[in-house]
Formats: sequence, C-alpha cells, structure tokens
Amino acid sequence: MLRIHFDDADLARTRLAPAPDPLFEVAASMHRLQSGRGRWAYAGWYRAARRELREQGLERALRGVLLPMYPRAAYYPDFLTPATGVEGLEAGLEALLATPAERVAEEVGMLDRLIGAPGWAGRLAEQDVRQEFVGVLRAYCGAVVVPHQERIQARIEAERAVRGRGLLHGGVEGMLAGLGAMFRWCPPVLEVAYPRQTRDRDLYLNGRGLTLVPSYFNWGEPVAFADPGLPPVLWYSLLHEPAGRPLREEDPERSLVHLLGRARAVALRVAAGGATTGEIARAAGVSASSASRHATVLRDAGLLTTARMGPAVLHTLTPAGASVLRAARSAAGEAAEGGRVELS
Repeated sequence: MLRIHFDDADLARTRLAPAPDPLFEVAASMHRLQSGRGRWAYAGWYRAARRELREQGLERALRGVLLPMYPRAAYYPDFLTPATGVEGLEAGLEALLATPAERVAEEVGMLDRLIGAPGWAGRLAEQDVRQEFVGVLRAYCGAVVVPHQERIQARIEAERAVRGRGLLHGGVEGMLAGLGAMFRWCPPVLEVAYPRQTRDRDLYLNGRGLTLVPSYFNWGEPVAFADPGLPPVLWYSLLHEPAGRPLREEDPERSLVHLLGRARAVALRVAAGGATTGEIARAAGVSASSASRHATVLRDAGLLTTARMGPAVLHTLTPAGASVLRAARSAAGEAAEGGRVELS
C-alpha cells in the first residue's frame, strides 16, 4: 500500500491533469504488450499495434531496446516518465534528455539490482546514446499511441467530467474520495493499492500538492515515482468497459431497450464512461450518422451532454441520464433479489 499524506496546502495544490501523459502511456502500452491482463479491453489496439510495429520495422528495437527498460515489474527508472510529461510528448522527451547523468546511472543501477538491466543500459548516461534511445521512443509512440489519441483523449475528458462532479459536490476531498476501488480517502491520507511485491510506503507531500494523471493504458494498480523527492505525480487506470458487447438478457440495463430502443440504450450505457459518436456507432452496430441522431435525441431529452474536442465529439451522461441508468440497474437488482429462494 502507498499512503499519501496531505495537509491543507497540498489539498489546495492538488490537480487533475488535463490530458494524457504521452511518455507514461508509452510505458503502460509496453506493459500491455507484455501481459494478457485486461487484453479484452485493448484487443483492437493490440492487433493494430503489432501490425504497425511489424510494418515499420520496430519489433527488434522493441524487444532489444524498449521492453528491457520498461519491465512489467514493481520498478522501472523514474527518469523515463518525467513529471513534465503531462505537458506533452516533446516536453517529456526534453526532460528525459536533460536528466543528469548521475541520476540516470543511479536509476539504471537500481533497475539492474531489482529486475536486471540490459548490458548497454549504463551507457544511457551518455548524451548521444540517450538521443538514440529518444529516437526509438518517438518512433514507437508514433506507431502505437498517436493513432489512438482521439479515443485516449475522449476517455480522459470523460474521466475529468466525472471527477469534476466530485469536486463540485465535495471539493478536492470529494474528488479524492471518489477515485475508485484502488483508493481509500482517510483524511488526511489517501491510501492507494500498490503492487503486492512492494513494501508499504509513505509519501509526504509537504505542501507540494499532487498531480493526478488518468491513464488509458495503465491496468491495475496506480503508479507513483519511486523517488519521493521528485514532484508528486500519481498515474491511475481508467475503467474500461467492453462497450462493443451487445446488451444481453441478464444485463441490468436491458429494461431500457423497451423504453428507449436498443441503440439508444446502448448509447446511454457507453456514455457512462464517456464516448465519441464513433464509439457509440461501433457499440450499437449502427452508422455514424445514426449514432449522431440517437445522441441528439438523448441530448434533447436531457440525458446526455455533448462537448466538441477538435475533430471529435464526446458524449457523457447528465445527472438525469446517470439517474436513469442507475434506476434501471437498481430495478434489475431488485428483480434478481425477488427471484431468489433461500434454503435454511
């Protein structure tokens, strides 16, 4: 467990990142390539990523250069995901290149002691070797992360909308209390589920505040820097729903089909996590124009709200829409309870 200790100044300086952290998404995406955990949530991405890596001739660099530095383990070097990464890919890469050689050598040494580092990794302290490494990172990001930016940003915006409601209703403490099952807010401490192979640790913010960064590719436990002296950043997983699955008879939202029709019931369900028009279309099995019309009907009924982000349109639930979805699920739960027979 990670225990993050806040004081009043920390609460005032806690923020939610406005966009994904490209370098952390690069790291987390490599973990998705190394693990079958949650593969269903990334099935389409996984197939596309493997194809792009093969077609762009990056498979050898992935195996020999990148994966050894980003093991799916309790530790990989902090300098690979600098705090300034939340400002964009180029800002993160510049910070990576500017990392003092002594720190690079120290963190590579820690990787070698804890997990095992490749023999060439010590040379990352040299600026020209790090430049080459950054070139490989940029190519990998362009192949497997950039093509999915629209979906990633849409999910981040949906998460921000949900956390914004918690902030409006309960301030920063309300937002911290609603972060999900991996967190427990016990004022003034945020308890965070952490990899089981690591020891419990305490992080004292000491007035620095905390940057919360939702991550599309992270799966499971949140991630913080190993070095407590670095700017406090906590990356955490978004919840992924199998949106492409049709509604089944046992689904609690099934009753909405009779009220709204199948396509609009599906649209309401997937919008609970934030969804673009294209995502609604794929989930409901309809054309993009039909999905747009269904979203318009739901928006006119006060169940959805829509925001434009560049070329994409993001649909999220209004409080009324969330209430309708909760009511359907609650009714389904009560019906299931009523149908049970208990034997004494």
